Amino acid sequence: MRVVIRFLVMGVMILINSMSLATPADAQSKSTEANKAVARRVFDEILSQGKFQLADEFYSKDFVNHGLTRDASLQEDQDAARGWKQAFPDGKITVVQEIAEGDLVAVLWVGSGTNTHEGNGLPATGKSGKIRGITIWRIVNGKIIEEWSEFDQLRLLKQLGLMPEAGK
Repeated sequence: MRVVIRFLVMGVMILINSMSLATPADAQSKSTEANKAVARRVFDEILSQGKFQLADEFYSKDFVNHGLTRDASLQEDQDAARGWKQAFPDGKITVVQEIAEGDLVAVLWVGSGTNTHEGNGLPATGKSGKIRGITIWRIVNGKIIEEWSEFDQLRLLKQLGLMPEAGK
């Protein structure tokens, strides 16, 4: 009986030791998975569902969106997101693919919706649009600190009838 108890105790001790020996690679993997989860939630809850009140949960106060010609603050970035949601109230952004390395998460996404209201300088057209884009976020301690995004705005304008097709 004592031998069985010793083996059980040794087995439990080995199990506890193996659980506490997480490698840096394990921690990195957990961090990148957590960062991807943040990205998915932002696309789903804030950008698709319009829950802009959650921005403080996901974005750092020092957030910067690095645009092609100038940087935008968190306020400017959220105002633009609100403008898109206003112009496309039924708008939904679907995450197609995510790639994470270190503190960076790249997201390939598709956005679609119907332009039924004015927003971000667009008049209401009643037409549907569908675009694809890529967003790269730097996420540290669960907060988005930096962003780089690109999407085909010209294609969207053409779909809405706000820009003529080439050669027409």
